[in-house]
Amino acid sequence: MSEENKQILRRWFDEVWNKGRAEAIDEMFDENGIAHGLADDPSGPIKGPSNFRPFYEVFRQAFPNLTIDIDDMVAEGDKVAARCSVRGKNEGELMGRAATQAPVEFTGMTIVRIADGKIVEAWNNFDFMTMYKQCGHLALL
Repeated sequence: MSEENKQILRRWFDEVWNKGRAEAIDEMFDENGIAHGLADDPSGPIKGPSNFRPFYEVFRQAFPNLTIDIDDMVAEGDKVAARCSVRGKNEGELMGRAATQAPVEFTGMTIVRIADGKIVEAWNNFDFMTMYKQCGHLALL
């Protein structure tokens, strides 16, 4: 089961993010799925594919060439953890600001729980602060 769950997460990053297949969101993210750590409000996670799509579309617009590589992955039972490297170029609006054409490279981690072949819950921790700085949207502190 752990190997099958790893394949689902690999497919998620490859199809949804690297290939930009938005329709794969419905295929792999459960209708009642919850994604923690991606919403503006930490107390309000993203719920279901229809609420995940706006987050996804903002990112794909800002970084149409975004790629996510899995650097490490471990699985136990119904959970899979992955450490990732994210790369792209800011070619679209982000945070209400015009594209800067700046390259970005940052890291992140996710733990997903899988049931019946779909992601039912995910805990995400990506270094968006570094991404915003690389785009020039945040002054260095």
